[in-house]
Amino acid sequence: MQNIKLDLSYTGITEKEISKYATKVKKIYNKLNEISEDENEFVGWLKLPSNYDKKEFSKIKKIAKKIRKESEVFVVIGIGGSYLGARAVIESLTSNFANMFPDKIRKSPQIFFVGNSISPNYINELIDCIGNKDISINVISKSGTTTEPAIAFRIFREFLENKYGADEAANRIYVTTDKKKGALKELADQEEYETFVIPDNIGGRFSVLTAVGLLPIAVAGIDIDKLMEGAKNAECNYSDDSIKYNQCYRYAVVRNILYQKDKTIEILANYEPKLHYFTEWWKQLYGESEGKGHKGIFPAGVDLSTDLHSMGQYIQDGKRNLFETVINVEETKTDIKIKRDEDNVDGLNFLAGKTMDYVNKKAMQGTIEAHVSGGVPNIIINIKKLDEETIGELIYFFELACAVSGNILGVNPFDQPGVEAYKNNMFRLLEKPGYEKERPDVRS
Repeated sequence: MQNIKLDLSYTGITEKEISKYATKVKKIYNKLNEISEDENEFVGWLKLPSNYDKKEFSKIKKIAKKIRKESEVFVVIGIGGSYLGARAVIESLTSNFANMFPDKIRKSPQIFFVGNSISPNYINELIDCIGNKDISINVISKSGTTTEPAIAFRIFREFLENKYGADEAANRIYVTTDKKKGALKELADQEEYETFVIPDNIGGRFSVLTAVGLLPIAVAGIDIDKLMEGAKNAECNYSDDSIKYNQCYRYAVVRNILYQKDKTIEILANYEPKLHYFTEWWKQLYGESEGKGHKGIFPAGVDLSTDLHSMGQYIQDGKRNLFETVINVEETKTDIKIKRDEDNVDGLNFLAGKTMDYVNKKAMQGTIEAHVSGGVPNIIINIKKLDEETIGELIYFFELACAVSGNILGVNPFDQPGVEAYKNNMFRLLEKPGYEKERPDVRS
């Protein structure tokens, strides 16, 4: 069963244009399969849903249950792929206000994310929020030396040790890191922290279905068995090498055809606030994978209809170098019927008897038609509903499409050489040993 249906009718792209990429896409996918089990390549995510570490998976569920039992607050420390995937899934599948519910209603710890910025305000305010509540933390880092999460871990490790003492603090610190090496791995072994593995052949932005994402997701009370089942279904569904039927390939190809037509910006649009952080995860996945060699489609995102009152003008009438990909959730979990008001001061009685989801869908359809008529092609990704299986399938859909799209573009979608530039300058300015003090010429 496929929970995802691709609609390309608003793109202006013909079947003939798509079919020209059939041979190229088949070669790309065959190559990905050839290297998928090579530990020196970053393609371990390709067969992960059907070939994940069952022992590690069982351990994740066991430890998540322990955390849920003994902690009122769970702090996830990480940046980029070390937190965005988990946050995307958690916010997609839990209440918008989960952290605000009383404990008896929530039935899981409050989950907060830190280590994704260097803001002292954020950390101090989070510590104030935690107060005297029982807390556990999960620090996620391949090396343990990435600046933002390393600073946060140093602060929260001290916080836990002051609150509980060194021994009990160690019992509440969970480390997701490299299997064999790195500063964080060494510290975890020394302090006997419970550890989980970041696979060598899966890069951070592709790691949400490993312990990187699964431990926080399980702590949130989400069924990770069903999440993996959805991803496994996608792995099976998108193994078809026919570009005519493989919707994942078709998405990858169409966005590249639009790119060749000078549509250099892709806006991922949703009409459900729960998907805000899914968009953030998608932005990293595609931005870090494709933005190389002065190439790449720039990934942006909007939350609609909210952003129609801010970005809507530009999308409708600005520079015509963009296209939209719209995620349409077909079934809503809850709904509200709009009632008739005797006074009708707001003039909304024409909506009486209709549901909010119905109105939301009409807003979406009206916006798609307006943007397309304004010169903005739209790709529609219809998903059945927001549940574990569908989100698992959607994650895999975007990961595979990203790998195929990057190869069509002619870049390596699994490295990220450009992210080191700011770090080198920051370390130089902070006078870190080993970094030159001469300021680079940035004026030319």
